[in-house]
Amino acid sequence: MAKKSIFTDAFGTPYFLKRLIIFILGVVSYRRFNGFNKLKITGTEHLVDLPDSNVLFVSNHQTYFADVAAMYHAFCSVNNGYLNTIKNPIYLLNPKIDFYYVAAEETMNKGILPKIFKIAGAVTVKRTWRAEGKNVNRMVDMSEVDNIMKALDNGWVATFPQGTTSAFAQGRRGTAKLVKNQRPIVIPIKINGFRRAFDKKGLRVKVTGVKPTMEFKAPLDIDYDNEKAPEILHKIMTAIEQTEDFNLLHHYDEELKAKKLEQKDSDN
Repeated sequence: MAKKSIFTDAFGTPYFLKRLIIFILGVVSYRRFNGFNKLKITGTEHLVDLPDSNVLFVSNHQTYFADVAAMYHAFCSVNNGYLNTIKNPIYLLNPKIDFYYVAAEETMNKGILPKIFKIAGAVTVKRTWRAEGKNVNRMVDMSEVDNIMKALDNGWVATFPQGTTSAFAQGRRGTAKLVKNQRPIVIPIKINGFRRAFDKKGLRVKVTGVKPTMEFKAPLDIDYDNEKAPEILHKIMTAIEQTEDFNLLHHYDEELKAKKLEQKDSDN
């Protein structure tokens, strides 16, 4: 696996360029999280003693870019000794630069801003089940898996196991297989309120006065030798609260169906 140097990251991107982009994007996005809306961050104490590499953050997903931008703010803040707060943006002068995130290739190639985000640390992958709004069925590109492993070998990586911004979508098995093979420290992230505060891309403020939340949970306890990929995936999806057990609307619909069926039986 390729290694970073004092001048470039593992993919050859100059650190000075990453620092500049993270700083600019941080300044531009700051008021979105601590002005128009107030982002509440909890659990960053779990990040303090983490190693510099082989740490995988798994999160639910609500917008294309606002979720990741908020993570950059949180990681940069912790990198400078501030816990559970982004109130002092001086942390943008000393950003967390060996942080990468997994993103859909088609999303990162549309427009100038996504391409700038890409330089900041995107590891792009082609979805194996959907492309350009259509269902597809294609093989995993192993070079993309190698890139994710390269990022893990050299820093922190965030991934979104559902591969979509739709709530309670099923988790993709590739994430669990990666965890099983690479054996990283896995930190779950539960986000909420981003979908209400921002548009789907996460570039435009849709509503002000919202208090989005980002909760970092304790590392998952995974038995890498004995737990199989489906078990690991279930553990991840439960930790980010995206299983049907957390879907209140689903429970409401099921209860409503049961009541209607009961009423129909009583009428007969």
